[in-house]
Amino acid sequence: MNAPTAGTGGPGGGTPGQGSRRPSGVPEGQRQDPVTGEDRLHVVFGTGQVGRALAGHLADGGLAVRMVSRHRPAVLPGGADWRAADATDPEAAADAAKGASVIYQCLNAPYTQWPERFPPLQRAVLAAAERTGALLVSLENLYGYGPTGGRPMTEDLPLAATTVKGRTRAAMTAELLAAADAGRVRVAIGRASDFFGPGVTQGSTLGERVFGNALAGRRADFIGNPDLPHTYSYVPDIAAGLATLGTDARAAGQVWHLPGPPTVTTRALLDLVAREVGHQVGVRSVPRLAVRALGLVSPVMRGLAEMSYQFDQPFILDTSKYQAVFGAAGTPLADAIAATLAWYRTRPGTP
Repeated sequence: MNAPTAGTGGPGGGTPGQGSRRPSGVPEGQRQDPVTGEDRLHVVFGTGQVGRALAGHLADGGLAVRMVSRHRPAVLPGGADWRAADATDPEAAADAAKGASVIYQCLNAPYTQWPERFPPLQRAVLAAAERTGALLVSLENLYGYGPTGGRPMTEDLPLAATTVKGRTRAAMTAELLAAADAGRVRVAIGRASDFFGPGVTQGSTLGERVFGNALAGRRADFIGNPDLPHTYSYVPDIAAGLATLGTDARAAGQVWHLPGPPTVTTRALLDLVAREVGHQVGVRSVPRLAVRALGLVSPVMRGLAEMSYQFDQPFILDTSKYQAVFGAAGTPLADAIAATLAWYRTRPGTP
């Protein structure tokens, strides 16, 4: 149910809005074309859910890939290299990115420390891209838009966030665009909604407390109204979308909503989960007031309460701009759910 692009948000349409304006500058002597050759290095900062999937996708495509994180991941995708670096240290980040033609920013910060710890991480990766002359592909979420009253989100929407985390995200976007406008770096921004997929357990509304609970015969825990349309982004689709932004010259200088499964209600999604596990999946929905009350004693719940508007109105990500330029993309929802549950079944102790 990805809605058609409205207004000037489509490819080449009108004057771009605050969320989608094209950074104009290209540093002198820097390549105009993103990397496509096997001898060019793609550096992925972050080895979490998306970073691992992205590195694997790039390596499977025959590209040279280096992953960067503070600690070595338990499993490295085949064909990917790894470099230890503390991305809060700009010098360490720049050293880890040496030789890069494309840098992907897939880092994140602890949810309860987002405003304090996330911006410095991005600044270090941005500085590394400036020093290497690499194209910077940055993964973002949708916090910067703020509440839209149920209107589908297009790339031309202004960044009008009203929450602490949302304003932090909007300010981080502004820093990237300012660096690009000043001619210091080339940037492509990819935005996605709530993650789910193989390997996604904690830190997601579609993680352990939905898929794990469903397999164990328990009710799925959910915040907000499950009968509203809500876009969920499938991690392999996010990885494929980011890889496109890093290897297709048309992506540079723009904001893109990354492809994913069609948007349905959360309850319709849970019906697909129930069909796959072979029994009904109940929903234990936590009202907003209860979340706010829990937030008085829990920093995590306080952070969730701040962003709960996303589940109290339709939350629809329009990906038609991406698909109009790069072609139809996104995994069918039933296939994505089946693959996610198949991964959950491989874990020890899962029914």
